[in-house]
Amino acid sequence: MEQYAIRGGNPLVGEVEIGGAKNAALAILAAAIMTDETVIIENVPDVRDTNVLMQAMESIGVQIERIDRHTVKINAQPINNVVIEKDFIKKIRASYYLIGALSGKYKKAMVALPGGCNIGLRPIDQHIKGLRALGVEVKIEHGLIVTEAERIKGSHIYMDVVSVGATINIMLAAVMAEGRTTIENAAKEPHVVDLANFLNSCGANIKGAGTDMIKIRGVAKLHGTQYAIIPDQIEAGTFMFAAAVTKGDVTVKNVIPKHLESISSKLLEIGCEVEESDDAVRVVAAKPLVHTHVKTLPYPGFPTDMQPQIAVTLALSQGTSIVTESIFENRFRYVDELIRMGANIKVEGNTAIIDGVSQYTGASITAPDLRAGAALVIAGLAAEGITTIDDIKYIERGYEDFHLKLQLLGAQIEKVNTERELQKFNLKTG
Repeated sequence: MEQYAIRGGNPLVGEVEIGGAKNAALAILAAAIMTDETVIIENVPDVRDTNVLMQAMESIGVQIERIDRHTVKINAQPINNVVIEKDFIKKIRASYYLIGALSGKYKKAMVALPGGCNIGLRPIDQHIKGLRALGVEVKIEHGLIVTEAERIKGSHIYMDVVSVGATINIMLAAVMAEGRTTIENAAKEPHVVDLANFLNSCGANIKGAGTDMIKIRGVAKLHGTQYAIIPDQIEAGTFMFAAAVTKGDVTVKNVIPKHLESISSKLLEIGCEVEESDDAVRVVAAKPLVHTHVKTLPYPGFPTDMQPQIAVTLALSQGTSIVTESIFENRFRYVDELIRMGANIKVEGNTAIIDGVSQYTGASITAPDLRAGAALVIAGLAAEGITTIDDIKYIERGYEDFHLKLQLLGAQIEKVNTERELQKFNLKTG
């Protein structure tokens, strides 16, 4: 079974290139099926989630050609059905974007209920509410979300809670609707803005993305385009905290610093130096780190996808920190693994009380989900001795070449398949 083997103790030093945003890529790939003309999408991350989504798109007739590792050419004109029920699609959460895209273009869809990481309830009630407001009939039958509409008409939709997925799905369904659609209490995340920019480059008429009110005037059809996806703020943030936790000096390149402000401000609070330039952020951890409090919130607040990474860092910081998770209720499943490495953390409901310790020690641990898995890797990089991490398939859902990028920064980390390979790693790094 594939696992990461890590010998900790090396500060990470150097530069790392950040790839395209996974969450933006998933929305934009789904949106590409809404035009019959050719679309070229650049800066697509080569990760499991994007590859599974493209596989699902190909299963209904979409032609996808990889121009290079990060550039795809898509033509959806040959689509021959709207049923996506393959087992592999259940593994990713973003399969539901195909519901909005297919419903918006073809007035019907049948898509398997999504899976993804087990980090808590992620209900699709806001998606259903939005689709119904546009005149789409929605049913759940035999594990499939089934939609049908005679016509899709613009509507005024107020979101009961801020939901990135529902905002994106409603945008997709509304972009070719008759008349105007207004989404109030919309999500403001960078990937929502990126999707709006992509759709506008295809001829859509979307205004207000990035604010809490998005206005969409429906258009008759969309045309082809060439578009580059924004950099991944969560991958960038993960390397920023990896620099902090290993007492390193890392320059994270190909980023939009504005997207990283909530992360940078917390790193400054705990005692790191953070330098911003046009498209890079440098994090230096030269002094002992101190405690702070953090609460996850929708953008521009501190991202829930960065919560495990900051917790790993605070557990090695002086004093008592409090981390409050306000988005997903199962996001602390990694804490038991971190305690095995010597952390002092107590979870009460949606709050973790963290008393800083002087160091972690290596252990055999398991990645419970994508972001927690990445956080446990950075814990291993800071730990004394050898750490092995199982279930790295979760990490590979959202991080491209994670261990190779860490190696370039001086980390002793390898992907191993057998006990013999693990022993070789121990001898080589000991």
